[in-house]
Amino acid sequence: MKRIRVAVTGASGFIGRNVVHALSARHVELTLLSRQPWKLAGVAPGATIVPIDIADAGEVGWDRLGRPEVLIHLAWGGLPNYGSKAHLESELPLQIRFLEAMLAAGLPQLLVTGTCLEYGMRSGCLGEDLPPAPHTPYGQAKNALRLALEGIHAERPFALTWTRLFYTYGDGQAPQSLYSQLSAAIGRGDKVFDMSGGQQVRDFLPVAELAETIVRLALIGRDTGVVNVCSGQPISVRALVEQWLKANGWSIELNLGRYPYPDYEPMEFWGDRRKLDRVLAVHR
Repeated sequence: MKRIRVAVTGASGFIGRNVVHALSARHVELTLLSRQPWKLAGVAPGATIVPIDIADAGEVGWDRLGRPEVLIHLAWGGLPNYGSKAHLESELPLQIRFLEAMLAAGLPQLLVTGTCLEYGMRSGCLGEDLPPAPHTPYGQAKNALRLALEGIHAERPFALTWTRLFYTYGDGQAPQSLYSQLSAAIGRGDKVFDMSGGQQVRDFLPVAELAETIVRLALIGRDTGVVNVCSGQPISVRALVEQWLKANGWSIELNLGRYPYPDYEPMEFWGDRRKLDRVLAVHR
């Protein structure tokens, strides 16, 4: 049985490494692109590793990548500074140029990770039918990339899936993330953990589940369009932290209210995952 050829950008990132792990359990031929290829040592034995930045789009040809049938595009610079204008001024043009080149060369299937920040300052349950209203440069840049790809899609046939990611957590996440900060505090033996008031309501998935969902969507082989990748279950940040403490047998006092709430997102929002469930049910 012929193996499907899959390429992954941003393969050495937190989500990328988990996506690669999920792909490794499948009958696929892997090509991994990364600016930090040393982080991929031993992650996927047998994979082809291409050490490159998508800024060098002229050097990254579809042929050089082994003519993959599927590209899972996770790479994006400048995070987690969601308010930086560099997302629009420098990152967005690089992204468009790279993906345009891949599609012009003949790439037949593309999955790109978007963000729940495309929805803007809306509260409550957020569904894919809501018109985007991003107010952060990061959300605006992601939305602009989606529109550019949809414009190409209208003129050239390829299968497009745009995954709007909500929140994730797990081992190996960036040091400034909540989960990593809590884990580090436990590891140091701290008695108190400083955090916000914890009343903000969000939508979280463990990173292994998020990665598995991305892989399943990428391998469907047809247009899915925009789809939320989320749990569909609202939970307060405080309740989530308390779940982590209980699940891991950790003990630490929570110093609630030490930090302010983020001003770039509403207090309460989560994803509608009904479309995701329908798509995955059809393609088991």
